[in-house]
Amino acid sequence: MFLDCPAFMDKTGSVRCGLPAEVEDRYLMSSTNGPLESARIRCPRGHWFNGPIESLTLDDEPVHPSQLPRAAGSRPRLHGRLAPSPRRQD
Repeated sequence: MFLDCPAFMDKTGSVRCGLPAEVEDRYLMSSTNGPLESARIRCPRGHWFNGPIESLTLDDEPVHPSQLPRAAGSRPRLHGRLAPSPRRQD
């Protein structure tokens, strides 16, 4: 079984590796909603990931930081730094 490698290839998060990543191991993780099918994958470039299969698959469209869910009152992180606060217009 192969999945597209989800690794980011640039600092803006707009380019993904996308090479076929081989599933090296499949296992079940327990969660509050029941077991999750999980896997360990590795691509030819050396990227590797462990986690639920649904989190290892690529979306059809890239996610913009403004579309990510976040806690109320928090600011999104961009590359390890806080994004600028939106300016209030009075």
